Amino acid sequence: MPVEITTVADRPELANADIDVRGWPGFMRHNHVSEAYFGQVPAVFPTTCLIATEGESVIAEAHAVQFARAGRPEFPPGGWELAVVWAFTDVRRGVRPDTACALNISVAHDWQNQGIAALMLAALREAAADAGLDVLDAPVRPTHKHHEPRTSMAEYVARTRADGLPCDPWLRTHVRAGGQLAGVASASWVIAGSLAEWRSWTGLPFDRTGLVVVPGGLVPVECDVAADRAVYVEPNVWVRHKFSTA
Repeated sequence: MPVEITTVADRPELANADIDVRGWPGFMRHNHVSEAYFGQVPAVFPTTCLIATEGESVIAEAHAVQFARAGRPEFPPGGWELAVVWAFTDVRRGVRPDTACALNISVAHDWQNQGIAALMLAALREAAADAGLDVLDAPVRPTHKHHEPRTSMAEYVARTRADGLPCDPWLRTHVRAGGQLAGVASASWVIAGSLAEWRSWTGLPFDRTGLVVVPGGLVPVECDVAADRAVYVEPNVWVRHKFSTA
């Protein structure tokens, strides 16, 4: 059967469908901004949230919030978290949005590496344009950065292939879709916890002060034994998909 992509506005019954993506680092599920807001995104922004189905099976999803750019810095260090806060602040104040910000594109494990993510990105661009928005921004989590957690994001992003496209496959997909790399969001996704919490999340001892490399992390975690605290500050890459002369 062909893959069908629709908005949550068109199929609200699928808004909270469970998708088995696998491989997502367990510690990444403990971001406080995401815990507070992400579950509300499909209901609040249904025109820029997408569901992909094959027959009766949900095989992928994409979520984007909406906010107004006026008076706000472009491509701020706060990345994912700040975009979400801006979006829900604007909803509360009744401010008309002009920008969509992609939060995620998730593909079920059995459908990965088959071009579904690229289809979802193209559909998300179209949905944002159809909603009358000027651009789709995305704080992108590069696919292979976790293999080099001690490499700076700026250095990683600067790497290109012979054809000029980014070396990282997910960044390359965005550029091929028409996106432009716009900078690094240095504090896009923050996770703070006690050492006991980090031990439970990662299975690592967290018994020495300093930088700790954790599986799946794009950068090391900063561990402070005396303070019984460890903090992960993930950088993402701002990519802009433009639809008009805005």
